[in-house]
Amino acid sequence: MRRTFTLFALLSTGLLAGLLTSTMMAGRAAAGPTLLVDAQTGKVLYAEDQDDLWHPASLTKIMTAYITFEALKAGKLTLETKITNSENASLQPPSKIGLPVGAEMTVDLALRSLIIKSANDVAMNLAEAIGGSEQAFVEMMNATAKKLGMTRTTFVNPNGLPAPEQITTARDLAKLSRAVIEKFPEHAHYWSMADMRIGRIYIPTHNGLLKSFEGADGLKTGFICDSGYNIVATATRDGRKLVAVVLGEATGRDRNIRAASLLDHGFATYGWKDMLGASTLDRMPVQANARGISSIRQEVMNFSCNGRRHRSANVVAKARQARAKATKAAATRPTGAVPQTTGSTGKEPAAAKAQAAPKTKAALANSTPALAPAAKAAATKAQQ
Repeated sequence: MRRTFTLFALLSTGLLAGLLTSTMMAGRAAAGPTLLVDAQTGKVLYAEDQDDLWHPASLTKIMTAYITFEALKAGKLTLETKITNSENASLQPPSKIGLPVGAEMTVDLALRSLIIKSANDVAMNLAEAIGGSEQAFVEMMNATAKKLGMTRTTFVNPNGLPAPEQITTARDLAKLSRAVIEKFPEHAHYWSMADMRIGRIYIPTHNGLLKSFEGADGLKTGFICDSGYNIVATATRDGRKLVAVVLGEATGRDRNIRAASLLDHGFATYGWKDMLGASTLDRMPVQANARGISSIRQEVMNFSCNGRRHRSANVVAKARQARAKATKAAATRPTGAVPQTTGSTGKEPAAAKAQAAPKTKAALANSTPALAPAAKAAATKAQQ
C-alpha cells in the first residue's frame, strides 16, 4: 500500500513523466510535430505540436486508401476490378509503377502499389476510377476529412505531391489512422506488408519498422522536401495497438528512431498513463500557439532538396574504423618516426580524412545512449 502511494505521488508531481520525456527527447536537435495515441480508445500518451500545420506528403495516401476501402464496402468495385492507367496518371513523378497509358491493374494490386510502393500514378488512377475525375475525388477526400473531425486538413491531390494548400496536422492524421484501422479491419494486411512483386520485380516497403520493430504492423511513410520525412507507425503488443505520428524529421533514419522511441515509450508507460486519466484526441484542447505551415527544406538531409548529402550508417561505421586504425597505428609507431604520406598526389590519407570529419546528426544519434535498443535497431532499416 505504501509503495503504491509513493509511486502515485511521484507520478502526480510529474517527476517520472519528466524523466521519461527527457529520455525520449535526448539527442534531438530540431523537432517536428509528434503524437502517440491508443488506437482503440484515442487516449493521448504523448503530444508535441500536434496542431501545427504540416504537409502530409505521401501520408495523403492513407485517405486515398480509406476512400477506396469505402468503395469496396459499398460494392462500387471489387478487388478484382481493373482500373486503367490514364495519361494524367502517367505524368505523375516518382515514386510510381510506370505502366503504359491504357494498361490495367486490379484494385488489389493498386492498393498494394499505393501502400507499399507509395506509387503516385496509382493514387491518381484510383482517384479517377472512384471519383470519375481527380477533382471529384479530392472533394470526396475533403468531405471525408470533415466527417472524421479532421478540422485543420485540406487536400488538393490524391497522392501528396508538393502543393502549398495540401496541409494537415499530427492530430488529424491520428484521427484518420484510427478510423482506417477501426472501420476496415478486413484490409489491415495491406498496411503490414513488407514487400510485393510485380512480375519479377521485387518492391520493398518504405516503412523500415515493419522489419525491425517488435509488433510493428503499419502504417505509411511520406516525404517531400518541404515536409521532411514523415511516418504514421503502428505496433501491437499484448493485444494493445498504438499509433505514432512523426512529422518533419531530417532523414529516414531519424524518422524511424523517433517513431520507435515513441512506441517503446507508450508500451512501457501505458499503465500509469491510464491510471492518471489521459486525455483523448477529441477532448485535448487545440494549442493556442499552434503554428502555420512552414518548410524544412533546408534542414532535410537530401541532395535533391538542398544539395546536402546524408552520411549513411555504413559510412559512419567505416569512418570510425579508420579512426580506430589510425589511433592504433600512432600508438605503436616508434618515437620520432615519420608517418607515411600519399607521395606527390597531395591527397590526404583516408584515415586522416575520416578523423577530421565532423560528426553528423546521424553519427550523434547512433551514439546516443538514451535510445531504446529497439529504436537503434529500427534506425538501420530506414527508407525514404
